[in-house]
This record gives sequence, structure tokens and C-alpha cells, in this order.
Amino acid sequence: CTSIGDRKMVICVHSPGGFRSVVDTDLMGTYPVFRAGFDIIGRPGSMIAITSGLATHPMPQQVHACAAKAGVNMVIKVLAMEWGQVGIRVNGISPGPIAGSGGLDRLIPTLPARDAIQAPFVVDDIVKRGWTKVAVFADTTGYGEAGLKDVEKALEAKKLKAVHIARFAIGVKDLSAELKAARDAGAEVVFSYTVGQENAVIAKGRQALGWKVPQVGAWTLSFPFFIDGAKEAADGALMAQTFIAEPSNERRASFLTAYARRYKGARLTVPMAAAQSYDATYLLMYSLFGVRDGTINGPVLKKALENMARTYYGVVGTYEKPFSLNDKDAITQNMLVMGMVKNGAVTFAYPEDAKRNLFVQRKQ
Repeated sequence: CTSIGDRKMVICVHSPGGFRSVVDTDLMGTYPVFRAGFDIIGRPGSMIAITSGLATHPMPQQVHACAAKAGVNMVIKVLAMEWGQVGIRVNGISPGPIAGSGGLDRLIPTLPARDAIQAPFVVDDIVKRGWTKVAVFADTTGYGEAGLKDVEKALEAKKLKAVHIARFAIGVKDLSAELKAARDAGAEVVFSYTVGQENAVIAKGRQALGWKVPQVGAWTLSFPFFIDGAKEAADGALMAQTFIAEPSNERRASFLTAYARRYKGARLTVPMAAAQSYDATYLLMYSLFGVRDGTINGPVLKKALENMARTYYGVVGTYEKPFSLNDKDAITQNMLVMGMVKNGAVTFAYPEDAKRNLFVQRKQ
């Protein structure tokens, strides 16, 4: 599967050449690979093709990809019938939308700040602080893999390269050897990219080594897995945020007060996620105002989100036409701030960011 099939083309201006390029890649590229594999694969064996929901669910402006993937589905079914008789199992997998892929970024409206925005924002900050020798710790999930690439790309833009890269599986309990290697490489900062308690393993590992370098990362450093898991070792960690749970302006004060009243003072576990979800719910509601005939389905909602007529004054930002046909990001880099863990909570890393947040930011 290649991103060529994710071009956003309108059927009325769709060229035969553009249609053919997608069919040639997705459909005509599938059978020759299977045919070559038939001659070399052992028996019993298995062959798998990556297909898509577009094979069975039509989507406006995606005639090229729908036709190609429908063809791939039939190739899979026919070969399964034929080759199954000689011990070769043929299957197709439709993984659905994949975060970080070109198709998802261009087709699906998104409110949270993408990692591709967060990584360069954090790299800009650490370079401003004078930290140029960066060690990157990334897990081996898709999240860690994509994050590593984003960080390396952001460092390359600054003419820098990581002095040490450590990869690890989810659930790892000890990264002391990797941390010692990063220290020996002269790292001045640890950039961690993982989704769970592994961030805390890194922080506590640094503490155990007596290695007093900062830990930075994307918004997962604001999760309880890290803050509660690392305890005092989490203090000073820096991460990209779209929302800090402080009453820095009227809208945020109102949101925090309403939450505290509704949940009787319970801790707002991941403030950034709560605020973004709150805004996303209202953006969806505002988009429904544009649906006039009562028809509600995926393509209709997508079009409504891309053509919102009303401005929504949200908690994270002010959204005036947050999405369009070619722009699916409601958050831009100017709306991010650096957060810092302090005494078990996330606060503003810079006083000037707190002042800037007296005014709710808008997309640029």
C-alpha cells in the first residue's frame, strides 16, 4: 500500500493518468508480488495483502483508491480459493486509519497536536536552552517508531544528530545500561518517546545513576504513568502542551471550575486530553449545525467539519474554520507551550507562556 492512493482528487477534474497511477500501484502492484511469491514460498505457507475499508465503503473523491482496493480484495479471494488447494493460505488485512500516515493526516480532521508538530517544537526549545547533545529513547511500538523519525527530522533541521539512540519494548523495567551508554556518549538531555510507564523507568534510572540531565518529550510526559510512577524523579521534565490546568484566562477558569464542581474536586488526570476532548465535542456539535437534511454519515460529517460556519471559542483555542479540504489540523505549533512537571503537576515552563495564555490562541 502506498500514499499515492491518498491523493485528494475531485472526480470532476480527475485525470485518467491520475486514476491509472493509483490502480497501477495498489492493484497491479499486488498480483505480481503474489505471483512471484507462489514460486518460492514453502508449503504450507501464508501470503497477506494490506487492503482498505475503501474496498467496500465508497468515499467521495476516492474513486481511484476505492476501485484499486476493491480489485485487491477480489485478487485475495480468488487466490485464496485457488492456492488454498496447494497449501498456500491467502488473506487480506484492513488495518483502518493509521496515525502519522499521509492518508490520515490529509483526510481525517484532527484536534490534538500531532507528534509531527510536537517534536520540532520541543527540539526548538532544547536548542534555545543550549542543549545540543541529545539522546533519544523510543519504544518499539508504532508510536515510538514514528516519534523517533520526527525527532531525528527535527534535529536534522537544526543540523544536529542524536548522540545516542536507545530502543526498547513496552513493559521494560530496567534501562540502566542504555542510560549509561547515553551518559558516556555525552548526552545533555534525554528525549523520550513512549506511551506508558517506560517514561518513569527512564526518569528513575537517571536518578539512580545520579545523572542530572533533563528529560523532555511529547505530551505523554504529562500522563500519570510518568508523573505518579517517577514521583520526585519526574520533577523538571519538559513536554509540549496545548493546555495547562491553571486559570490563565476566563475560559480556562470556567472549564476548571465546572470540572471541579461536577467531579467534587477530583484530580483532572490528564488536563490536556480533557480540554482537547471538550473542544472536540463542541466542534463536532458546531459542525452538525451545517447538516441541513438530517443525513448523518462519515462523508457528511467530514464535509461539515471542513465547512464550519460558526467560530467556536474553546478552552484550548479559538477555532475559526479549523479544518478545510486540504488542512486537517486544528492545532498549529504557535498554540503549543512548554509544560514542566513540578511537585506532581504540570505547570508553565516559562512565565512568558503563562502571560501569553491570558489570551486564547488561534490557529496560524
